[in-house]
Amino acid sequence: MGNDFPVIVAGGGPVGLTTALDLVSRGIRVLVLERNPTTTRHPKMDVTNGRSMEHFRRLGVAERIRDKAVPREHCMDVSWVTRLSEWELARFKYPNVHEWREHIRQHNDGSQPLEPNMRLSQVVLEPELRDILEASPLAEVRFGWAFEDFTQDEDGVTVAALEVATGRRQEIRCALLAGCDGGASAVRQKLGFELNGAFNVARVFMTHFHSPAKEFLQTFGVVWHYQTPDGATLIAQDDKEIWTLHVMLPPGTDEAAIDPKQIVYRALGREFPLEVLQANAWSPHLVVSNGSGRGRVWLAGDSVHQLIPTGGYGMNTGIAESADLAWKFAAMLQGWGGPRLLGTIEAERLPIAQFSVDSSRENTAVRLQIAQNYDPVIHEDSPTGAAVREKLGKLIIELGNAENESLGVELGARYRNSPIIRHEDNEPAWDRIRFIPSTWPGVRAPHVFLDSGEAIFDLFGHGFTLVRFTDANVDGFIAAAAERGVPLKLLDVRDANAHKIYERDLVLVRPDHYVAWRGNAAPADALAIIDHVRGA
Repeated sequence: MGNDFPVIVAGGGPVGLTTALDLVSRGIRVLVLERNPTTTRHPKMDVTNGRSMEHFRRLGVAERIRDKAVPREHCMDVSWVTRLSEWELARFKYPNVHEWREHIRQHNDGSQPLEPNMRLSQVVLEPELRDILEASPLAEVRFGWAFEDFTQDEDGVTVAALEVATGRRQEIRCALLAGCDGGASAVRQKLGFELNGAFNVARVFMTHFHSPAKEFLQTFGVVWHYQTPDGATLIAQDDKEIWTLHVMLPPGTDEAAIDPKQIVYRALGREFPLEVLQANAWSPHLVVSNGSGRGRVWLAGDSVHQLIPTGGYGMNTGIAESADLAWKFAAMLQGWGGPRLLGTIEAERLPIAQFSVDSSRENTAVRLQIAQNYDPVIHEDSPTGAAVREKLGKLIIELGNAENESLGVELGARYRNSPIIRHEDNEPAWDRIRFIPSTWPGVRAPHVFLDSGEAIFDLFGHGFTLVRFTDANVDGFIAAAAERGVPLKLLDVRDANAHKIYERDLVLVRPDHYVAWRGNAAPADALAIIDHVRGA
C-alpha cells in the first residue's frame, strides 16, 4: 500500500504549522489536518522567545513574522500596579528589538540568543504561518478536518480523518505522523499515553477585548504586561487597541454569573469603552505525558506538556520540539536516519518538557508569594497605604522577574541522556536564569558574530555542520558522512573569538543547532561517530 503523503501533521496550531514548515524546508511533502475551520480566535501565547526566533530565522521567515508583531520600537516592560487607575508598585524594564540587537552585538561572547524576543499574539502568528505554508507546493493545509484515529504497520500509517462540516470520512496514508493536536490530543490518546502532574492548579477568567481607551490602558506608559498583587494580568497585544486580561478566580466563584466587562472594570479600577472579543474561564495544568511516541507516530507541543504561562515556555518548548521532530523525520524519509533515531525524540525532549513545567511552577511560586503579601490597604490614598505600597514594591523587586529573564531555560536546555550524542564528562553548570555558553556535546551551539559580521548560525547547513577552526584534516569525516548519505557541510572559520567560545578545533553541529561531537583532531573512528549521531 503506497503512502499519500510522507508526513501528516495532526494539528494546525503554531507547533503543528512550524513542524510542517520545517519539513517543507527540508523538501518533505506534508499534509496538515486541523479540526477547527480557521486559525484560533483565542490569544493564548503572546511572546515568541529568542530561541524560537532563531528557528524562524533558520526557516527564513523571522522578519516576515516580526512585520506582523508589535512594532520593533516598543519595549517589553513588565509593570506591577495596585490598579491601573491607582499606583505603580514596581517595574522591570526590558529593551525593544533594536536595543536588544545592539545588546547582543555588544555581548558577543556566546551568552546571547541570535534573535531578540518578539511580542506577538497567537491570533496573529497562526494565520501568518498558515499563509507561508499554503504558498508552498509541498504543503497541503486542511482546516475543518479532524484527526480521528490511526493504525500503523511496517510500511506506514493509515490516518482516519473527518471533514467536520460534512461528516465525510477519509483514510489517508503517510510514512510518519506528527501529533501536534493540543492538550486534548487524540493522537496521544490513541498511543495510550497519559498526562501526569497537577491538573486544574487554578481557575482563571480571560477577557480578550478591543478598546479605544489607549490613554487609560497605558497610564504608566507602553508596557507589555501590567500585573496586580491580587491576581490580574493585563497583556497589551498590539500596544494600540487589543488587550487581554487574565484574572484569578477565588474558589467557589459562580462562573455563569461573571460579566466580562465588569471583571475588567474591577481589575483595572474604572469603567472605560471596550468591546469583548472573547471571554471564558480556563484552568492551567502542570502536566507531562508519560511518552512521546512510538514507531512512526510522535508528539510535539501541548500534546506532550501543559503548563502555566508564567515564562512563556509552552509554545516555545513546542517550537523546539518541532525542530527536533522535523530533522529526524526528514532523516528517516531521506534514508540516512538510523533505526534508533526516532526513539531519541522521547529521550531528548521529554526531560526538557518536565524542566519547562518545573520552571513554570517556580515562576508561579513568585507570583503567589507576592499575592500572599497583598493587603487591601495598598488601594488607600493615605500614609499607611503609601508605606505598604513601598514595602510591597521592594519585595517585588527583591523576588525578581525570572519568568521573563530565564535565558538558561530558553537557551540552555540540554540532552544529557541522548543516545545519539557523543557525551563527555564534566558537564558545565546549568543556571536557570543565566545562559552559560558551551559546546559540551548535548547543548545548543553558542551564537556568535564573526569578524565578517556574519552570524555563525546563518552559515550552518540544513543537515549537519562540521565547524573547523584549524587546518585539521577532516577528509575521513567527510567521506564517512558521504558513505552513509548524511548531509554534512564543512564550515571553515578563522576567528579567534569564535574559536575561544566554541572551545575545540572541531565541533559537529546537528540540524537543530545542537552539538553532537567535538574534538581537537579528526577521530580515527569517523564512521562510528557518524553512525552514532544518525541513530544507527
